[in-house]
Amino acid sequence: MLYAIVFIGAGIGGAVRHGVNIAATRVFGLEFPYGTLIVNVVGSFLMGALAGYFAFRPGVSQHARLFLTTGILGGFTTFSAFSLDAALLIDRNKQALAAGYIVGSVALSLAALFLGLSIFERRIPLP
Repeated sequence: MLYAIVFIGAGIGGAVRHGVNIAATRVFGLEFPYGTLIVNVVGSFLMGALAGYFAFRPGVSQHARLFLTTGILGGFTTFSAFSLDAALLIDRNKQALAAGYIVGSVALSLAALFLGLSIFERRIPLP
């Protein structure tokens, strides 16, 4: 049952990631992997927010945790695509753009994760 929950969540996350990639390509073009950057930063923020929420809501079931984190966010975030995008930029002799992409992705994703965690560390009342 747990594998099915993760499988369904990953399918949802992957479909959303695909939609973000298509939208980003239409809006920004193909010169820079904006779609991957967006999903990694947003996914990191959401992972931080969920981790913070789960820390203060111990009654959340393991099924819900797995569905949201390993499933949806696991399917949504794209570290392997990030690595490929960075390699492709380097292969195209765009080392400066690749370096900016690598540093920016890691720094923004970490910052977003800490921002997500901080929402619950400050014990903001939930509706």
